[in-house]
Amino acid sequence: MFDLFHGLDLWVGLSLVLALTFVLAFEFINGFHDTANAVATVIYTKAMPPHLAVVLSGIFNFLGVLLGGVGVAYAIVHLLPVELLINVDTGRGLAMVFAMLAAAIAWNLGTWYFGIPASSSHTLIGSILGVGLANALITDLPLGQGVNWGKAIDIGLSLVASPIAGFAVAGLLLLALKRWLPLSKMHKTPEQRRAIDNKKHPPFWNRLVLVLSAMGVSFVHGSNDGQKGIGLIMLVLIGIVPANFVLDTHSTTYQIERTRDAANHLMVFYQRNEALLGDFLALRRVDIQEDLPANFRCDPTLTVPTIMALQRDLHGVSNYADLSAQKRIDVRRYLLCLDDTAKKVARLEGLPAREAADLQRLRADLTATTEYAPFWVIVAVALALGAGTMVGWRRVVLTVGEKIGKQGMTYAQGMSAQLTAVGAIGLANVFSLPVSTTHVLSSGVAGTMIANKTGLQGNTVRNILLAWVLTLPASMLLAAGLFWIGVQIAG
Repeated sequence: MFDLFHGLDLWVGLSLVLALTFVLAFEFINGFHDTANAVATVIYTKAMPPHLAVVLSGIFNFLGVLLGGVGVAYAIVHLLPVELLINVDTGRGLAMVFAMLAAAIAWNLGTWYFGIPASSSHTLIGSILGVGLANALITDLPLGQGVNWGKAIDIGLSLVASPIAGFAVAGLLLLALKRWLPLSKMHKTPEQRRAIDNKKHPPFWNRLVLVLSAMGVSFVHGSNDGQKGIGLIMLVLIGIVPANFVLDTHSTTYQIERTRDAANHLMVFYQRNEALLGDFLALRRVDIQEDLPANFRCDPTLTVPTIMALQRDLHGVSNYADLSAQKRIDVRRYLLCLDDTAKKVARLEGLPAREAADLQRLRADLTATTEYAPFWVIVAVALALGAGTMVGWRRVVLTVGEKIGKQGMTYAQGMSAQLTAVGAIGLANVFSLPVSTTHVLSSGVAGTMIANKTGLQGNTVRNILLAWVLTLPASMLLAAGLFWIGVQIAG
């Protein structure tokens, strides 16, 4: 880990330390900001003592980060256009990172202070979009190229659909429990349980489900939200010390050969589909042997020269560490550009499903040594998120437990909301889509309140919806403004 400071100027090294601190601070804040979503029901229903609940939640958040992979991490990273990812210099990289993190931290702290269950995911994504659009304006790029809109639309759909699904599924699950077990004690609130049964805790089986589902929410929250922190740290490292992190220098010879073979097979794939792709990729150019231009950009018509340049640079290479720093940067640029073009090809009409599946496998092999995270990065994010989970939970717990509905949650409502959240977020992890734990769980609670004919508290719901609507534009504007200021200072 400490090798990354070797040979850096003092100000670059200090900037790197500060940037990494900002990322870990964001994850720490994310931990206590979103902890309530995992522990609100078990604390409110007296299924677990508060301090035990948050400690166990912190542990399961930690495990979720360690075991969650990096799919969601790079879904976040690739919100930025490939041109920005391959052409970030140190000054602009610092401005990009600090603008995103400062905007995200400021909004998260503000909503936490007022006890509003706002989404850390929305905040971070809005910050990234703001930086991408600001960069487009500064560099005179069309706004359509300032952000990877295909990825942004996919993520936007997941962020919108997941709370709607949470609302509906949790409500339906509660109705099913009321129909199948109408006389069960699970339909009592903690106050009713204490007054009627003279019991402090839920019935055993309900308590077990509440505890297990709360830990499940903690685990999937760690695996989804923790990956966002991993993606941010990789942006920091690639932006500030690119030579060490543009490629996974611990890749085995087999992995490098697999990358090289993927480029070869990609050429064969395009030639096999020349009738459809010939014009789009300029496969019929007579000057196809020419080198890439000095002002290289990711252009589909440069696909064949890019593949040839990649094959040339990787010829005989068995260890990325043997490449010069500039060659490693070049190889990463080629790989990202080839992957970006492959994504565009996959969206073209007329490509058979079988061929599209082959292309997807080739893309996975192409990016295997660029979409990675060192183990120390994963552990650092896991510790920050887990530690943050253990503090600051009280404000939002009260909102989720008592202020969404006009009466407190029953045990069945807590179970329904939590089981729905585990399922929805776990499914999002499978498809490498970032979702908001806050929105899924709070909308699930709201769905059970409607299903239970309890009704919702207008002020709380209005504040949550307002935060939901404002988070994206507010974080975009704040990050864009900070990025512009940073670019002016840098240069």
